[in-house]
Amino acid sequence: MFNDIGPLELVTIIVLAVLVFGPDKLPKVIQDVMRTIRKIREFSESAKQDIRSELGPEFKDFEFEDLNPKAFIRKQLDNDELGLKEIRNGFDIKKEMAEVTDAVHGRESEASTSSSASSPSSSSSAASSGGRIDMTKKPEGPGTDERPPFDADAT
Repeated sequence: MFNDIGPLELVTIIVLAVLVFGPDKLPKVIQDVMRTIRKIREFSESAKQDIRSELGPEFKDFEFEDLNPKAFIRKQLDNDELGLKEIRNGFDIKKEMAEVTDAVHGRESEASTSSSASSPSSSSSAASSGGRIDMTKKPEGPGTDERPPFDADAT
């Protein structure tokens, strides 16, 4: 219940409880709090039993912890009736990201090098770049140094 409370926080709570309630009333307050927690637990357990009895024998394996989405997903992945492990193992995220990074930076990856070597390309510029277009270079053509003509009517 209090898994995320550290020792320093626990000491702080105890010191504050002694200061607020005093050493005389503190044992009575602790008893009242424990009684309330016990009643809440009993109420929740009886509610769970009522829900299980209402659901019937079809849901005898029903666990309320399965309603937590993380626990449900974890249980389904461990069950693996859908073959999700094969799908998950079929993807190599690091390899895919490396290929994308290489494509962005204009370098050839191992997979594209082997595929471009096996299929010859017709144009020399495509063959030299592995079939990719380098978007960082300016287009080659006549008049690339000149600015386009200014059209006063267009602006």
